[in-house]
Amino acid sequence: ETEGLMRAGGRALALGDARGAVGCFRRALLPVGGTASPRLRRACAFSLGAAYVETGKPEKGLEFLLQSQPSEGHGGERWGDLYFNAGAADEGLRDFPKAPECFGRGWEAGAGGRAGTRLRMGCCYLGMREPARAARCFLEAARGYVAAASPEAAAVALSRASTSMLQSRRFGAAEIAGVLAQCRSLCESIPDPALRGKLYNAIGLGYSQLRIFSPAAESFQRALALCGGERDRRGEAAALQNLGAAHNALRSFGTALGWHRRAAALHSALGNRRAQGECFGNLAYACGRLGMHQAAAENYLHALQAFREAG
Repeated sequence: ETEGLMRAGGRALALGDARGAVGCFRRALLPVGGTASPRLRRACAFSLGAAYVETGKPEKGLEFLLQSQPSEGHGGERWGDLYFNAGAADEGLRDFPKAPECFGRGWEAGAGGRAGTRLRMGCCYLGMREPARAARCFLEAARGYVAAASPEAAAVALSRASTSMLQSRRFGAAEIAGVLAQCRSLCESIPDPALRGKLYNAIGLGYSQLRIFSPAAESFQRALALCGGERDRRGEAAALQNLGAAHNALRSFGTALGWHRRAAALHSALGNRRAQGECFGNLAYACGRLGMHQAAAENYLHALQAFREAG
């Protein structure tokens, strides 16, 4: 029964269901609480701790990870896994200077894949407000994932790299655009439409920050196609809003009107009053540039009211 629960928890983690994994691992740990096999208890505690870290509960995760410590000299790879997940817990606890040390020890032990370790180290450097070092870690992680034939993970790492590069202001526009282009090319081989949609939206935002609006609009259009309908209404609202803003920047004001109106209506249905106000503001600007001044004034008033209500 314990082994079955452990396998079920592992499958849940692989599918991104960290909460489901916690439930499986907790049930697995209960029967072995007084077992004569310390190794089995350590394995259950380790898995439960790692799952808690993934659900955003680093304090709880670290508690179980520490219970899973093996004896010195046994299972070097398990030590590496422990360091890797303890680093993630410290990251979640915002003990960022300590986390890279844990990840570094995990790297030496070959834990979690070197690419995964670099990805986590990048997150730590972001927490330490060192986006340039974070960007380099994310780029190294992406190269590792490409070598391991994992396009999903490589695209995520490249997306994080481009965001960090934009934050650091130490990278040129051409270099950042190159990373965005790599990420966009990898998206075509990602089977998960939800992940692909999120990545296209992030790519569009990156191009927008570089003020390269044609590929930005194209990326938002692809994101919209992947999250439309009932699949991801919040993602759809964001894509509509970003698409309208990109067309404003391209001076395609007539085209932008439709996107702004759809975005405002969907944000209203979702209760996103602040975002709805942003859409009204964008719509008002487009109306004004088209000479529709009465409509512009009305939409600016709608935006003002929305922002007041949103605080």
